[in-house]
Amino acid sequence: MTATDDLVARVAEKARATTRALPAPARAEEVTAAEESLGFPLPPLLAALYREVANGGFGPDYQLLPLVGPGRTATGEYRSERSASAAGDTPYWPAGVLPILDWGCGMYAAVDCLDEAAAVLLFEPNAMTDDGAVAWFVDAGSLAAWLETWLGGTAWYSEDADAHEDVPEPSPWPSAATRIAG
Repeated sequence: MTATDDLVARVAEKARATTRALPAPARAEEVTAAEESLGFPLPPLLAALYREVANGGFGPDYQLLPLVGPGRTATGEYRSERSASAAGDTPYWPAGVLPILDWGCGMYAAVDCLDEAAAVLLFEPNAMTDDGAVAWFVDAGSLAAWLETWLGGTAWYSEDADAHEDVPEPSPWPSAATRIAG
C-alpha cells in the first residue's frame, strides 16, 4: 500500500464515520471529462478522493464540493470564478486553481492543480481591494498535508485548534500576483 493509498483509506474511513450519507464516488470517465472541461489534470490524490471516497460531501466543515453532477460543483465554481475574474476590473482567480470547498462569505479552499505538490490555498476576498493577489493564502503546502491536518484535528479551522501549539495559520501566497497575471 502506498502512502497515497493509505491516506485515501484514512480519509474514506473518517468520511464514512462523520457523514450521514456519502454520495457515490465519481466514475473514472467523469473525472476524465471534468479534467478535459477544465483544461488541466487533477492532482492524482484529488482525483483518487473523488473516484474512491465520494463525489464530494466529505471533509472539513462545509465538505468538499462535488466534482461533477447537478447543482454546485468544483468545476462549475471554477468556471464561474474564472469568468467573473476576467470580466471585472480586478482579476483575482488564477488558471489551474480549483475551488474544492466553500467556506462561506465568498471564501474557498482551492487546490493549485498546476503545482506538483497540489498546494491548498485559501481564497479570502472580504478585504480585497484593487489587488486580487491579497485575497490568496497558502493553507497547506500540499493536499496531503491539508488532509492530514483535517484527519488529526490540527487545522486552523478545527474546533480544538487552540489546544495545539503548532497549528499553522494561512500565510500570503507568494505566487498569487504572478499566477493571476497569467
